[in-house]
Amino acid sequence: MQTKLRQLYQRLQNLDPTQLSVAIGFDGFVDEIVEVVDRRQSFDSYTRMANMRQFGERISNAAGLSTNIEFVPKTMKLGGNGPIMGNALVKAGTGVSYVGSLGYPNIHPVFTELTDGCTQVFSVAEPGHTDAVEFDDGKVMLGKMESLNDVNWAMLQKEVGDEQLKRIFGRADLVATVNWTMTPYMNEIWAGLLDLCSPYPDGYLPFFFVDLADPSKRSPGDICEALEVIRRFSTYYRVILGLNRKEASEIATVRGLTLSKPVEEADLEEIVRALGEDLGLWCVMVHPTFEAGAYVDGEYFYSEGPFTSKPRLTTGAGDNFNAGFCLGLMLQLGVEESLAVGKATSGFYVRNMHSPSREQLLEFIQLWADQAGEEF
Repeated sequence: MQTKLRQLYQRLQNLDPTQLSVAIGFDGFVDEIVEVVDRRQSFDSYTRMANMRQFGERISNAAGLSTNIEFVPKTMKLGGNGPIMGNALVKAGTGVSYVGSLGYPNIHPVFTELTDGCTQVFSVAEPGHTDAVEFDDGKVMLGKMESLNDVNWAMLQKEVGDEQLKRIFGRADLVATVNWTMTPYMNEIWAGLLDLCSPYPDGYLPFFFVDLADPSKRSPGDICEALEVIRRFSTYYRVILGLNRKEASEIATVRGLTLSKPVEEADLEEIVRALGEDLGLWCVMVHPTFEAGAYVDGEYFYSEGPFTSKPRLTTGAGDNFNAGFCLGLMLQLGVEESLAVGKATSGFYVRNMHSPSREQLLEFIQLWADQAGEEF
């Protein structure tokens, strides 16, 4: 592992991301990161709930009665799968065009870091709001997302225009459409984009990345319909479906896949291979907390990740992984190397509470190589 990471460090040093162009849409959230009070000792001192089971039991034990649960705000930051992924790619040095719900008619100031770094930005709706309840073993996202109803193809045509949309999404090295679950009209937007698609003159196929974003609240029929629309982009792009481990289980269940164990217990390689063979996309990638696997052109690739049991921020870790993985692919790294870049990007993020610059990413990979096999 150390040797591979040192080779990755050397390769990344000699690659230039500044010539890469990225188009991302279409969500946007203001994320308020909060902790849950377990016991309060005084006005300014409390013990937080460290795990999700505590939170769930507190609620379950109050069934039929009532209870008071105190949230303590820790920070407010830009949120949404698209803005977090876009901001990570901006920090990495790529040219990003963002279209989404960052505030309308005025962009919310929480997105300033993203918008200042983007090549161009079109905001067509107000952002949603999320209370991100963080624990050591995961997070609960409490979202208010009515404003995303305004993110539809007619609004994009009105505020951006067909020609501009074609320039933004038709000639990028990477197109990322994320948060299908919370964007009610994403299928309609995909259909509109497909109508604007045309092949690259030289036969080049750029990347098209999709993150469904926890589809458990959508019906199996909706999910299967979305997957069929996504497959249509394969004419024009190398299509990547990115999933966390929970989402992979949900998609495998919806597709009726037969595995050697229940989907939640199946090992990573088995479920990634099964999904890759079933969906027929260029790449199916799954990223649990401490590892990641991808199925590309009939071959399975794998990377472990630098694990920490005490992350400072987990909301957005997956989006940072997606950014790093796609960055590696755009830089023409191998799939395994790209998975490692994804793990390094998210690893830096959860420890430092922000996405890494190119220099910080390189430093983190070097540190990872030095401490490979250890928690740090």
